[in-house]
Amino acid sequence: MNDFPSLTRRGFLGTSGLALSGAAVALLAGRDALAADNAASGSADDVRILNTALGAELEAIAAYQVGAESGLLQKPVLDLARTFQGHHKEHAEVLSKTIVKLGGKPVAAKAKYSFPVEKLKNQTDVLRFAASLEQGAVSAYLGAVPLFGNRDLAKAAASILGDEAMHWAVLRQALGEAPVPGAFMA
Repeated sequence: MNDFPSLTRRGFLGTSGLALSGAAVALLAGRDALAADNAASGSADDVRILNTALGAELEAIAAYQVGAESGLLQKPVLDLARTFQGHHKEHAEVLSKTIVKLGGKPVAAKAKYSFPVEKLKNQTDVLRFAASLEQGAVSAYLGAVPLFGNRDLAKAAASILGDEAMHWAVLRQALGEAPVPGAFMA
């Protein structure tokens, strides 16, 4: 294991249970009937899980910003980092709106994150850092999906999990590694 923040993110997400699903997607799509049903049946645990996921997405946005501003990324990789950052921004927006619709208060981004910037010396280091974050996100979402009381939220989280897995695979490919290291996620 490396000492990049993926372990922190994985632990943060995994211990609190992260997941979204169909209800989240429906809530985000503005389906008020589903929102009312979900608010009635939704639990504080679901809001907590969503807020944990939101915190991790905000961390990912900040991490990609560090990579983009590092001056270490060549044009095609920089464009990829900005694209992935945009995906995390979309995830964060959806999570935040869902939390509000469920009657919760979305967490805010931290004023400062502790990233291993001193270890980022070249493009490969930045790619490994990003890949470790994405791997942690995959593990966290995988662990969170079954924890939702609302199965629709679990489905939405599984959708985000798929996006995180694709990010991880693309970053591994960019590093010259097998994009999919095994048949199963641990």
